[in-house]
Amino acid sequence: MNILLAAAGLSPQVITETLYGLHQQGKAVDAIHVVATRQGKERVYACLLSPTDGKYLQYLSEYEIDSGTIEFGFDNVHVVKDEHGREIEDIVSEDDNGCFLSMCLELACRFTRRPDDSVFFSIAGGRKTMSACLMLAAQLYGRPQDRVYHVLVSPEFENNRDFFYPPAEHTQIELKDRQGNPYIRDSRYARVSLVPVPFVSIRDRLAGQDLEKPMDPAALMLSVVREDRPGLAIDLARSVIVYKHREMDMMPARLALYTFFAMGKKRCTKTGSSCRGCTECYLNIEEILNRRTEIADIYHGMPCRKPAGSLSDSGILCLDAENFNSYKAKIRRDLEKGFGPYSLPEIAIESAGARPDTRYGLNIDRDRITIQ
Repeated sequence: MNILLAAAGLSPQVITETLYGLHQQGKAVDAIHVVATRQGKERVYACLLSPTDGKYLQYLSEYEIDSGTIEFGFDNVHVVKDEHGREIEDIVSEDDNGCFLSMCLELACRFTRRPDDSVFFSIAGGRKTMSACLMLAAQLYGRPQDRVYHVLVSPEFENNRDFFYPPAEHTQIELKDRQGNPYIRDSRYARVSLVPVPFVSIRDRLAGQDLEKPMDPAALMLSVVREDRPGLAIDLARSVIVYKHREMDMMPARLALYTFFAMGKKRCTKTGSSCRGCTECYLNIEEILNRRTEIADIYHGMPCRKPAGSLSDSGILCLDAENFNSYKAKIRRDLEKGFGPYSLPEIAIESAGARPDTRYGLNIDRDRITIQ
């Protein structure tokens, strides 16, 4: 049995293009399985598997291939989910990438168990990180009979959303030039090349139990090839925040408020290996103001604070909704200046929910926060 295992992003054309390329080389395909995000799944459903105008069935019909000879349906599209069971919209974070890699490893492990089967890994679709994950899965589980392929399409046809494979009968296709102007080109000029990608398999180095069930990428692989995820350290004695090996000074009043949220995150008792997508520890403005004394206590414990008599009535010891928003904005600017804009979604004070039910907190995992 020959299994095509493909990564799919927002261009499901690569699946029919890969299938076409394999058939042109005389290789039979008995089953197609796709790894996708939620967006990718919807594109595959709509563009390939639609019973009315799906391009996959259209391809089989044009080339007189019995649809019963290839197993490919809605159940063959494997959607990546996060630890809460929610379908991932897109691969936009390290956690998303880890979930995608886990799915690739799971499927590669499953499909390479039977010695008489062959797996064709197609790395042409999706984001580059998705291709890298599927390539890694092939390197870990691939056997001598398995192959990794990339698809090359004639440049003028490659960016055409309506091109899924060279039609069996030549036809005129409307394309667009670099300026976006339409023009007509005969499909006879379309070239789809299936390029085999060499890979080094380390399957023979895996223990027997690792071939029976999917490997845990975090424990077995990612810990080797990626840097440790950066921690957030708050040094109250020096009024300093440390993140990604960089130090940043913060005014004591702002640091007291920021530390209040960091402490709330660390105290959260909700179970789970990651805080991703969780807002259990977030507080609304009323809850924050009701705990002003905690913020004041943090401030009073800092050696770099101003004397109590020099604080204004609108300062951190007299927190209200108005100056809370002001402090929050200033803290955000401090963090952006110190650690860059891409760090903000993880370490800035974020909001969740619409007014008047907005709640505030930090996104970073509690296990990565230290306060001293």
